[in-house]
Order: sequence, then C-alpha cells, then structure tokens
Amino acid sequence: MTPLGPLPAAPPAPPARRVLLAGAAGNFVEWYEFGVYGCFATVLADRFFTPAPGAGSTGAGPLLAVYASFAVAFFLRPAGALLFGRLGDRIGRRPALMLSVGLMTLATTLIGLLPTRDAAGAAAPWLLTLLRALQGLSAGGEFGGAVALMTEQAPPGRRGRHGAWQSFTVALGLLAGAATAALLASALSPQALAAWGWRVPFLFSLPLGLTALNLRRNLPDLPGTAARATEPGPAEVLGGAAAARAVLLGIGRIMGWSAAGYTFLVVLPSYLQATLGASLREALTATALANLGFAASILPAGILSDRVGRRPVMLAGALAVTLLALPLLHLLQDPAAPAPARAAAVCGAGAAVGLLAGPGPAMLAEMFPGHVRCTGLGVAYALANAVFSGCAGLVITALTAGTGDSDVPAYYAAGACALSALALAGLRGDDHRRALR
Repeated sequence: MTPLGPLPAAPPAPPARRVLLAGAAGNFVEWYEFGVYGCFATVLADRFFTPAPGAGSTGAGPLLAVYASFAVAFFLRPAGALLFGRLGDRIGRRPALMLSVGLMTLATTLIGLLPTRDAAGAAAPWLLTLLRALQGLSAGGEFGGAVALMTEQAPPGRRGRHGAWQSFTVALGLLAGAATAALLASALSPQALAAWGWRVPFLFSLPLGLTALNLRRNLPDLPGTAARATEPGPAEVLGGAAAARAVLLGIGRIMGWSAAGYTFLVVLPSYLQATLGASLREALTATALANLGFAASILPAGILSDRVGRRPVMLAGALAVTLLALPLLHLLQDPAAPAPARAAAVCGAGAAVGLLAGPGPAMLAEMFPGHVRCTGLGVAYALANAVFSGCAGLVITALTAGTGDSDVPAYYAAGACALSALALAGLRGDDHRRALR
C-alpha cells in the first residue's frame, strides 16, 4: 500500500510470439522499401535526377544524387530515434511503433505515385528527397521501439534469439525487395521497367504497412514500458557523460554491421552495374544471394549468442569481413571466376554480416536501462546507420569514380569492421546472462 492506495494490477503480458510478430512487422516494411530503393538506384537516377539534354553533365552525377537523397533519409534517423524513442519511453512502446510504421507506409506509397522529372521538372527530385526524409524520420523510431519490445518480453536466456528477429525481418525485407526487383527485371522489358515497372514494388508497401499497423494496433501496451513524468528529458538522457559514452560505444560496436551490411546488401547492385559492367538482372541476382546468406545466419547467430555470449559471435563476424572483403571483391571482378564460386562468395559475405546483426539488437538493449532504452539504443543505431550506412553509396560511388580504384567497397567495409572489432573486444562475457536494467 502507498499513501495513494494500492497500485493497479499490471495487465498480463501478451504471448511472446505475438510480441515478436508485432515488433518485427514494421521492420520488414521499412527494410523492404530500402532494399527496393537500392536495387532501383540506377532507374531512379534516370527518372528523377538526370537533367534534360543540354542542361548539364551526367556521368556519375545522377547516381550520386540518388545516394545523396538516400543519405538524407539516414541523417534524419537520429531525430526520429530521439522523437519516437522518448515517446516510447514515456507513454509506451505500442503508440510509438504505430506512428512510425504508419508514417513509413504513407511515404513509401507516395514514392510509387510520384511524377518523374519528365512530368514535374525540377520539382521531381525534391519531392523524392522530401519523402525519403519522412521515411528516415519514421525509420529512426522503428529500431529502438521494436528492439525494446522484443528483448524486454523475451523469456530468460533468449534475448539474443528474440532480438535477432528484428535483424531477421530486416533481412527478409531486403530479400523481398531484391527478389521483387529481380522478378520485375526478368518479367518486363527494360523500357517497361523504366516507364512504370519501378513503381510496383513501392506500391506493394501499402498493403504490407496496413497489415503491420493492424498487428500493432491489436497489441496491448506492455507493463513497465512507460516512464514516470519525473524522469529526465531527452537532453538530460543523452547529454550526460555516461550516457554519451554508452551511445558512442554502441556506435563503435555496430559501425561494421552498418557499413558492411549496406556495402554488400544494398550498394552492390549499382556497383556491379556502374563499375563492373554487369547487367541489371545479374546485379539483382547477386544481391538476392547476398541477402539470402544474410538471412540464413541471423537467427543461428542470435541463438548462439545466448549460449556463448555476444562478444565471440560478433567478433567472428567483424573479423571475417575485415579479412575476406578484398578477396571476395577480387573474385567478383574476375571474369573467369565460375558462377558457383561467385554465388558462394556473395552468400558468404551476407552470412558474415549476419553474425553481427543477429546478436546486435540484444547487445544494444543490454547497454541501456529501461526508462531510456528506446531512446539510447535507437539513437546509437540511428547515428551509426546515418554515418556508415547512409553515406555508403555516396562515399563508395564518389571514391570509385574519383580514384578509379574498384576495390573501394572492400576497403570501406573492412575498415569499419576492423574498428568495430576493437570496440566489441570490450564487451563483458556474461552480459547475456544478466537481467536487463
């Protein structure tokens, strides 16, 4: 009893499977769209960013503009993580997650309806960039809320497994986006694909998003997820020295995941076309294989991290990318390399990233106390993705064009993973056994 009377009984927690489905559904929609955008980067460059004849140079310029709008979305993610994270920490995970997936669905559907540069002139690329910004804002709030929801409701000893479902649905979304693009490229002529076919995958996000929204609407808010009104605001949460160190450390631990993931899973199609002269169909097939390897390793990595700890599993992934990125790229560049060897190489690259992505969500959740978990892990993840994912296409395309060195993607992924390995080495070996704070 308290002076104000007994506390109300907490509502029963929903079944774990229901929590996983509701938390993961929005991630699938978000990353399906990002996969589609990456696969159709060259088409979008032509339809939205290529100037009219005589209006200026082309070359790598339109593709760089596509990746610049890609980066804009990522740089709005930290703002979204702060906004939706505080909402999730103060009033509950469910309303924040409903708002984020609703905004993402609206923006993605509108991209599929946008007039191109031929119809709307100079306004077309700005409208596309505006919608990308809205996507970035909503995506920034998705990760923190979904990971908090999944890990907080996980049975004892299964946080890695439950957190891995967030990454697994990311992989499924990217794989679905790449597979949809590949099917369209096979079924349609290049002219039809450029004229209207590219719109179809973006419009698919409407029924997907409405399904995710309905799953979250039917999920009751969970006990212990609302912060007290006396708890600190965003500036105090992230402004303290200890909190700032935790966010920076979290960024260091996942920067390799961010950089390698986008290099191998999203940037690969346009790199293979622009640098190695591959056809769109060949590039999309390679990307689908990389995403397949990624998806296949995530859940086993998360489960293994519940048994042996987050550190050895994530270190293995970071070191694998560091050591193998350059040989893998040389294999793809070799025209005499047999097709099965190339397929195995891109699958292996995806699997190495999965070793980082499987335990990663649980590792981040274990770094922050409950009343700031959505905000802290969301901001760390959003900043890492803004810098090392959002800029991946822009940096790789610009450096490759400027230096003529086709090995730039390998240097980028390997360098980020080497730094991540240093940060991951400081993880405590028993974090996976400790209760969440």
